[in-house]
Amino acid sequence: MAIAKNIPAVLGVGNALVDVITVLENDSVLEQFDLPRGSMTLVDATLSKKIYDTVYSEKSELSTGGSVANTMRTLAGIGGKGGYMGKTGDDELGRVFREAFEKRGIRTHLLYSPTETGRVMGLVSPDSERTMATYLGAAAEMTPGDFNPGIFEGYEYLYMEGYLVFNHKLIKTGVELAKKAGLKIAIDLASYNVVDANRDFLNDLIKNYVDIVFANEEEAKSLTGKEPLEALYEISEMCELAIVKVGKEGSYIKRGDEVLKIGTIPAKAIDTTGAGDSYAAGFFYGLTQGYELETCGKIAALISGKTVEVMGANLPDEQLPLIREEIKRIVKSRK
Repeated sequence: MAIAKNIPAVLGVGNALVDVITVLENDSVLEQFDLPRGSMTLVDATLSKKIYDTVYSEKSELSTGGSVANTMRTLAGIGGKGGYMGKTGDDELGRVFREAFEKRGIRTHLLYSPTETGRVMGLVSPDSERTMATYLGAAAEMTPGDFNPGIFEGYEYLYMEGYLVFNHKLIKTGVELAKKAGLKIAIDLASYNVVDANRDFLNDLIKNYVDIVFANEEEAKSLTGKEPLEALYEISEMCELAIVKVGKEGSYIKRGDEVLKIGTIPAKAIDTTGAGDSYAAGFFYGLTQGYELETCGKIAALISGKTVEVMGANLPDEQLPLIREEIKRIVKSRK
């Protein structure tokens, strides 16, 4: 079935997961389980269960997750629409995942597996830095054959999750088919240790297929060996549009000869989980509305700033109407 003409732009493809977010009293748990602070580490079901048993409490929070899944939920919440492709278990968590997305008006292209739905143990340090231990579960079972050319009909952008890059054939098949269908390709670099392990492949992928790259300063340095602004210029030589996020300092954006520095909004950070995902949601909202780059960046900064003020990666439903009004003010101020 073709997508209705009023459905804009972005098809997200990523690991469909459930986030279990816990605030730590200190970083001893990270040392106990040999989890590099600020990174994403893949773990098996046994280790995931041990971490869960160690840190889970009544204060922990559950939500649907996965980097690109977070972006698509937030994009829909602020007034955009799109689609999402991923694989879950045919289980209760998988059902919760699907219903949460359909409730937001996101068209789901979900695949199912006998393996249980994957989960992310999101461990938040006292200074709000987050470290993730990810058990992929069913999400790891996506295959190149799960893509078909028809899935791209009606979309303008394919947004691929950087964590998928461990499966080289999967991600390359997806971008090749999307390119043939006329889509622009965007990718988030996911985590510095993901880039470290796949640098050559990523360089080739970006140069040959990718139009838009989202990276934070650690990921950009891992890819290029350079500090943020120099990294921005190097990445922009490989693609049409490069974005390098620099935490509290904001972000750099470059397309052709246009180079921008976007600041942040005042925010009381309690959890940085999903900040980059929300940035991408705000940026895609601007792109799909046809706004200039500075407006896209300001909307991205707004959504990212609002996200770090809450636990977990998803903005509370009750905040969304006010945030949509703030977006309107940003757009109006730029006219």
